[in-house]
Amino acid sequence: MSLPKLNFPEVEFRFQKNEKGSMQVFDIVRKKFVDITPEEWVRQHIIHFLIQYKQVPASMISIEKQLILNNTKRRTDIVVFNSLLKPLLIIECKAPHIEINQLTINQALRYNLELNVPAVFLSNGLQNVFLKLENELPKVLKDIPDYQTLLKF
Repeated sequence: MSLPKLNFPEVEFRFQKNEKGSMQVFDIVRKKFVDITPEEWVRQHIIHFLIQYKQVPASMISIEKQLILNNTKRRTDIVVFNSLLKPLLIIECKAPHIEINQLTINQALRYNLELNVPAVFLSNGLQNVFLKLENELPKVLKDIPDYQTLLKF
């Protein structure tokens, strides 16, 4: 599988092949190797970006958090918490070929009905959208703020 270059800083990933010969990447939050899918490739870049460039403690990041929405089980890709385990940021990862549009934004905002976070980030690795949720109205910001700024949202 050819892995696309994404619009995130370069990362030194650890790779291995599983017993079936599929490529895997080491997830530094889950502390295990996971299969590389296009969406996972984006997720891994975002995890490293959060930790290395936005000073988010790895212990404050949850991967594939399950929630119940309209009696249906759903999973968020990434949730960032504060030290009191209050969710601060939902991150929705898409494969690079999936466009970030109103449908994907609505998906993340639906997750927020359950988690009630002040910010949402969506990325396909090539296109990024960061929304600060103020008074029920999303405000598009240029980038994810650092962790200390997120704590003030």
